[in-house]
Amino acid sequence: MIDIEVVRLRQLRNTALRARAIATALDAAHSDKDSVLSRSALVCWRIARVITGKLRAHPYESYQRDPGYLYSLTDGVVAALMGGLARLRGGRFGMYSGPLRKVARRLDDARALTWSPTLSDTLGRLQAEIRLLTRELEADARAEAGSRSEVAARVEVVVGFKGRSDASGVAANWPYLAL
Repeated sequence: MIDIEVVRLRQLRNTALRARAIATALDAAHSDKDSVLSRSALVCWRIARVITGKLRAHPYESYQRDPGYLYSLTDGVVAALMGGLARLRGGRFGMYSGPLRKVARRLDDARALTWSPTLSDTLGRLQAEIRLLTRELEADARAEAGSRSEVAARVEVVVGFKGRSDASGVAANWPYLAL
């Protein structure tokens, strides 16, 4: 294993651990153990375990370092902030799609540049799981955004909000007609 590969593997491990912390924080209020967030947290944990095992098996002691305490603390703070924001605004699936995509990109990079066939095979299986979870997460995010837009439409009808004042003219209230 060369230095560049070690750096990429560490970046993948750190990204996976951060995504796991975020998924755990976003899924904390819900008890569904088979949700997309809990399954993606497990996949991120498996990625981190595989990478840590590969790095600890290296003969150089400097390559065997784990993520530091400060990094873990930062991940916890970021995850708690995102979890609180998701509780206030809603949209926990949409908030998690970014970190999961970042894990997928780092996983693609690490798999493409690894020299070990066994590590590449393991990362390939994890890559397939991440892709499946990403598609499921995007579908859940679309459904969640659709339900929020339905609620906003209902509120708009109940409140009577039109978006523009009546003084703006009749032309602004007519629907667009494409001929």
